[in-house]
Amino acid sequence: MANQTKGAGVSSLKVLEQLRGKHVLVTGTTGFLGKVVLEKLIRAVPDIGGIHLLIRANKRHSDARGRFLDEIATSSVFDRLRQENGEAFETFLEERLHCVTGEVTQPDFGLQPDAFRKLAGGIDAVINSAASVNFREELDKALSINTQCLQNVARLANQNPTLAVVQVSTCYVNGMNSGQITESVVKPAGEDIPRSPAGCYEIEELIRVLNDSIADVRSRYSGKMLQRKLVDLGIREANRYGWSDTYTFTKWLGEQLLMKALEGRALTILRPSIIESALEEPAPGWIEGVKVADAIILAYAREKVTLFPGKRSGIIDVIPVDLVANSIILAVAEALGEPPRTRIYQCCSGSSNPVSLGEFIDHLMAEAKTNYAAYKNLFYRRPVKPFIAVNRSLFDALVSGARIPLSLTRSMMRLVGQGGELKILQNLDTTRSLATVFGFYTAPDYIFRNDDLLALASRMGEVDKALFPVDARQIDWAVYLRKIHLAGLNRYALKAKKAQRPRTSRIRKQAA
Repeated sequence: MANQTKGAGVSSLKVLEQLRGKHVLVTGTTGFLGKVVLEKLIRAVPDIGGIHLLIRANKRHSDARGRFLDEIATSSVFDRLRQENGEAFETFLEERLHCVTGEVTQPDFGLQPDAFRKLAGGIDAVINSAASVNFREELDKALSINTQCLQNVARLANQNPTLAVVQVSTCYVNGMNSGQITESVVKPAGEDIPRSPAGCYEIEELIRVLNDSIADVRSRYSGKMLQRKLVDLGIREANRYGWSDTYTFTKWLGEQLLMKALEGRALTILRPSIIESALEEPAPGWIEGVKVADAIILAYAREKVTLFPGKRSGIIDVIPVDLVANSIILAVAEALGEPPRTRIYQCCSGSSNPVSLGEFIDHLMAEAKTNYAAYKNLFYRRPVKPFIAVNRSLFDALVSGARIPLSLTRSMMRLVGQGGELKILQNLDTTRSLATVFGFYTAPDYIFRNDDLLALASRMGEVDKALFPVDARQIDWAVYLRKIHLAGLNRYALKAKKAQRPRTSRIRKQAA
């Protein structure tokens, strides 16, 4: 179904020409990737007709424009734009940046029918990067934002037959499959799900069953117990059908929903791998918040984790955020300029410029030992213990074996009136918590391929190739991990020591 006409387009794709005068709706711009996409569109596509942002109101802001100006426009992601031409940037925001107050999970985004039709008729493409990226989200919430809200995207497209849709998914919809993973529809690794003649999977009955299970849990529990049971339900159902967590399971379901709803239309599914700090743009190392690998790096830097389940020889697929943003913009340009159909691209590094988990760890440890003082917000002192990756069964045995006597010691201390927690026990609990969330990703048994994305990039015009690079082969992993990524974490994601000293519960929250 996907990429059915490989090699058919031999003409040079002109990104800037295709986007000239076009209007693009972007969701998810309060998030990390969405901000980088927005910044790149403003800076690199000066002739774009307009950018429309769907932003929900919150307690502080009753409308999208107010929230944008307060929470998004003030981000350091726009520092380069302000420095290079601040006046032009402000003019763009006033004249061509349109904010729509709405909610992706509400029917028709919560808009009135006339407003929804007007929005659909006034745009040429939609980039949907809104998602819940919590790997252990309650199943009802994950289904709502990662799957069922895509019905609203489909309805928007049905109001405008020429609308191009770019759905940001994840390479990890691959789930528990192994081997070489191509840019195609993913077959579940668990229980069978019926497949349609069009190539996607029939998920309507599965979603109905999941919603019935959610309703049953809601009828029997409340409060914190309800939340815990909905998380457990999500993990259990994800595992049953072949995924490690609720996030990747519901993102796969979302792919199937859109492929069926928009069959024969201009739909591009763009799957990034683990998105990390920028390689070059808008600034080397730019990042917002603590991402997948960073939660583990941070725990090691704070001397809370020295042992982790992992496969040193496995390929950990990391991709800088600017290469992902470029891939999205390239996908939009292609969808606007080529015959409509379903396309799937993976933005990743594993097949073209692989870095193993062992190399990843070694680069970071080498920098930590030799240059820790340069990253004062990350390292409070020079790490003295190594970071060791071991297989999962050994990890579980070691952690469980160490925890039993430590728990007994804590109980005895409390009996004799000595309160507080044993630091080593807290660290073990932090390690186990992080391993529960991220352990699947540090023992990879697959390699993501992006041959189709690279072929698409090769058809760009020369100017566009320079403006929108997507090829991970330009990454020097030693330089990126040691000098760019750690510096970015230190500068953009972490606060100074006085405000940052974390408790175990804070580490867990960041990991989730």
